[in-house]
Amino acid sequence: MNSRAIISGSVPDPLFFREPESNEVVSTPFGQTRIFLYGNFIFVPRHSDVSGTYILPHNVNHQAHLTALKDRGVTSVVAVCSTGSLKQHLSPGSIVIPDDFIALADPPTIFAHTMKHATPGFSPRLRHELKSAADAADIPVTDGGVYWQTRGPRFETRAEIRMMATFADIVGMTMASEATIAAELGLDYAALCSVDNYGNGLVDTPLAMDDIIACARANAEKIFTIMKNYLERTNE
Repeated sequence: MNSRAIISGSVPDPLFFREPESNEVVSTPFGQTRIFLYGNFIFVPRHSDVSGTYILPHNVNHQAHLTALKDRGVTSVVAVCSTGSLKQHLSPGSIVIPDDFIALADPPTIFAHTMKHATPGFSPRLRHELKSAADAADIPVTDGGVYWQTRGPRFETRAEIRMMATFADIVGMTMASEATIAAELGLDYAALCSVDNYGNGLVDTPLAMDDIIACARANAEKIFTIMKNYLERTNE
């Protein structure tokens, strides 16, 4: 039984991984999700439904993804996320291992009818393992930072970016929701964030989706190397 899982969107592309041993559709109380089984981990494509159709950030079924992993015996989840920078010094191409987040836009929960509360956060152990994996490959990463989650799918306004930059370092649309559900399920969770663009208005160049995708793909090799080292160094 695999105890580790990786959840990723577009970075790194699943094709970076060797062929999975198998894949299966898992039914949960929150819906179905497809998981890909490897020898030493389980992979979940964040933005795909069971048919492979792309799912926008605000429609991702985090409850189903993480419940499926919990049901398969997973205890540690590492997420790979595409983010925008809120700071001039965090240029596109940077990689951040966040240590906190802000999510004010109605984060999801599995406790719709149960009197329970969870304190979300990141696993210090997993964060250390990711940092060690990056160091082993001589890939610079920013160790620590605050992630601000917006609902999406639209990008943030210039005024919103100015406000967020006062309190956070990077912005995205999914990771805080995953971390919240992971905490509710008792799963260790950490994230490796690819900085793929400056936030709207942080620089003079307008936001363009093609540029964001190009930067994400350029950063994918570094992300893949870190993930490969992480899996090899923590192989059970």
